[in-house]
Amino acid sequence: MVDATWGTGEPPRDVLGPVSPEPAFDDDHPPRADLIADCVHCGFCLPACPTYVLWGAEADSPRGRIYLMNSGVNGEPLSDSMVEHFDKCLGCMSCVTACPSGVKYDRLIEDTRAQIERRHSRTPSERALRAAIFALFPYPRRLRLLRGPLRVYQGSGLQKLVARSGLLERLGPTLRTLESLAPQLRAAPRPPRRVAARGRRRAVVGMLTGCVQSAFFPEVNSATVRVLALEGCDVLIPPSQGCCGALSVHNGRKAEAQKFARRLIDTFERTGMDYFVVNAAGCGSSLKEYDVLLADDPDYAARAATFTAKVRDLSELLYELGPVAVRNPLPVTVAYHDACHLGHAQGVTTQPRSLLTAIPGLSLREIADPALCCGSAGIWNVLNPGPAAELGARKASNVLATGAQLLVTANPGCLMQIGAAAGGQISLAHTAQVLDASLRGLPVSALVKSTSA
Repeated sequence: MVDATWGTGEPPRDVLGPVSPEPAFDDDHPPRADLIADCVHCGFCLPACPTYVLWGAEADSPRGRIYLMNSGVNGEPLSDSMVEHFDKCLGCMSCVTACPSGVKYDRLIEDTRAQIERRHSRTPSERALRAAIFALFPYPRRLRLLRGPLRVYQGSGLQKLVARSGLLERLGPTLRTLESLAPQLRAAPRPPRRVAARGRRRAVVGMLTGCVQSAFFPEVNSATVRVLALEGCDVLIPPSQGCCGALSVHNGRKAEAQKFARRLIDTFERTGMDYFVVNAAGCGSSLKEYDVLLADDPDYAARAATFTAKVRDLSELLYELGPVAVRNPLPVTVAYHDACHLGHAQGVTTQPRSLLTAIPGLSLREIADPALCCGSAGIWNVLNPGPAAELGARKASNVLATGAQLLVTANPGCLMQIGAAAGGQISLAHTAQVLDASLRGLPVSALVKSTSA
């Protein structure tokens, strides 16, 4: 463990590690020295940081990573050890919420990761895993191709046979993690291109269908469309839309993220939409920063700023518009989990709670230690399956301790991570699904399944 007082003195040699002769960062948007200087090393970020909570190592805390960034800005080379500490960051932004000095750690870690991806040479196995991830996850059509084989695997009894055999444990933690995260798949009808508002039209909204969301949680998208229409929105869903670039930008693949962002802007900017609605927290946080991502692009900078101004999380838009559709009673006890990129990155916490508690009969219970990440963090749980499982177990334990019948959150990664950790002991739903059930007058059994099996 690194001495907890580190942050005002010299970092230990093993933190800087074996180095190359070149400075850590080049001149293409390195972490900014003025933002680094905002950190006063007060330590408020420490209990909010998942990796510090797990390991108690200063170098794996936000202020420790900021110190390493400062070393790089001042000319220290980029060592394997430095990169490891940056890689271990979940990017949950809990530290941003906790910081009394307003340190923009989100901007610092994003710029640092872009530098790492350009300038650091990873091991062959690391490169292979990341290449496989980014050849699949940002491509909705490729993900949808997995649905057929996965449904056969889940429904044929093969999944239970593999579990009893212990084969996945022998093949490795990454494959075991991927298998455990996969939700039980349901039918996935393609959404129509346009759905008209029910009653008086109040807004025209473009809707992101997402990558993982569209492939593994199509019922969430269907519920989102129905809720928006019932609340007076025309919903536009161009089938040509692709990835928003969130996974790419959160992992330092800036050029790739910019490519995805340009395509999405091209797809939606001529639709005449008033708002662009997102029902996945990680996607929403990146979409709200398109103006930063494309700030240096003379052809897209102004267009990105216009687009960004229209982006809303589903709960934000519904809260802004106010309800018009009748809420039917839904007698259910709910635990609400703040997805990190909704609560910390976007600051959206009041709106979903207000929407849920406005449903007659619904009782909302808060989760202990709510700010701590569940361990999903985009692809972090795939790259770091062991620590992610620890965080998932911690979160699941706190969720189950509420005694709620249903866990509600607003991000597909959180649904998969907590669902896997809870082991079927609680039902899970997206905020849109709960609202949809109330507006349509569905019974509680439509959301809450028996956990006795």
